[in-house]
Amino acid sequence: MDVSPFVKPQLIKNHQQHNQFFLYDSEIFPEFDVQVLTADYWQQQNKVVGTAIGRGTTYFIAHQENQWVLRHYYRGGLIGKLINDGYLFTGLEKTRAFAEFNLLATMYQQGLPVPKPIACKVVKSGLVYRADLLTARVENANDLVGILQENAISDASWRHIGKMIAKFHLQGIYHHDLNSHNILIDNQDKPWLIDFDRGEQRMLPAGESKLAISQAKWPQQNLARLLRSFEKEQDKLTTFHWQARDWQQLLNGYQQQLTVAVQCY
Repeated sequence: MDVSPFVKPQLIKNHQQHNQFFLYDSEIFPEFDVQVLTADYWQQQNKVVGTAIGRGTTYFIAHQENQWVLRHYYRGGLIGKLINDGYLFTGLEKTRAFAEFNLLATMYQQGLPVPKPIACKVVKSGLVYRADLLTARVENANDLVGILQENAISDASWRHIGKMIAKFHLQGIYHHDLNSHNILIDNQDKPWLIDFDRGEQRMLPAGESKLAISQAKWPQQNLARLLRSFEKEQDKLTTFHWQARDWQQLLNGYQQQLTVAVQCY
């Protein structure tokens, strides 16, 4: 299988072992061990330093100087209760893991604030596959919901978040599940975006990429989804330091970034 043209082929390698297919960063793994994509492997070495519970368990791993995140792909909604983690196999490049790995590699090379992809695995059984993804952990960062449960953030921080989202949109990056849990802020007040499962890079009209964003529907749908996420958390949590003026500051930052891009166009 061809690796995405945005991924440096000298670093990203393919590996197959029976019905298991892998992509991995050969600079990090000069001698690749397929076990690095299993939670049991890291638990046996006492390298799991934390977990997060969502649809499934996400594992935080400390290995030598590296901090990694290991995530298994689970289905959501009603179908997730029936099938759990199985997906219809229609080609390696279309699997959740390979697609997200390559998209992360593209964005990482473009300098967007995303975790670096480390490795991924697809296990094929007949017409069904299951998958896992290993990425770098964003250092000294917490998710926005957790932060807002403790304290409010500044107007400048909200504008930074808006500018960050605009940078992704200006590159045609569609985040399928843009919500407040998928935004991280590090101790330098830098925002990051994570979890690009089912995300994609959408091509904008040639020669109009900077101008077309303000007219395209999907960026506005992304923002609307994010707003619903804040409103949902506000209704659910006893303490959540978010209000309408914060959203306006985020939109101000978003528009400022678009304006800068258009002026440079």
